[in-house]
This record gives sequence, structure tokens and C-alpha cells, in this order.
Amino acid sequence: MERPKLDIERIRRELPTANDYLDNKYGKQGTPEREEFSKRANAYYYGELIKEKRKEKQLTQLQLAVKIGKERAYIAKIEQGKTDLQMSNFTQIINALGCSLQIV
Repeated sequence: MERPKLDIERIRRELPTANDYLDNKYGKQGTPEREEFSKRANAYYYGELIKEKRKEKQLTQLQLAVKIGKERAYIAKIEQGKTDLQMSNFTQIINALGCSLQIV
């Protein structure tokens, strides 16, 4: 029995995109609700990156905090995406983790 062919173009037209979902749930890009969502999503993303690299380097939150002169709770908040990470603190953290920042 021959498998039916998929109509990819029809599927693309009819299936909602990720942006459609975000538009429906958080509003269109540029609205305060969508901007707040983007801010929280970025905080979560960078927190996960930092946590992954910290664990890879076998550092505790406390050890990383001491390296940058902050409290352990601050590192925990960053890793949970619960604080707005300033660029100066971000650079301190990535330097303490032996990483570099490249802006392209």
C-alpha cells in the first residue's frame, strides 16, 4: 500500500506558528504583555546557560558568587530567571566561568 503524500504547503498555511501562539497568549510584538514575556524568557534562557556552565565547571552557586563578590542567593535568582541581569554582572559571571562574550 502506498503512503499518502503530505501537502507541505497546505500544512504550512494551516498550522499555527510559534509567533501565532505567542501573539494569542501574550499579545502582538511591541505590546507591554509581549515585552514582559520576552524579558522573562530571556532571563530564563541566560539563567539556564549560566547554570549549565557553572555545573560543567563543577562550581557551586556559593563558589561562583564568591568569585564575583555577590551573595549565593543572587546566583540562585539568576539561574531561576527571577532577576534582571545587568550586563556588568553578566560579564563578571561569564569571566568567572572562563567564558567570553562576543558581540556580532
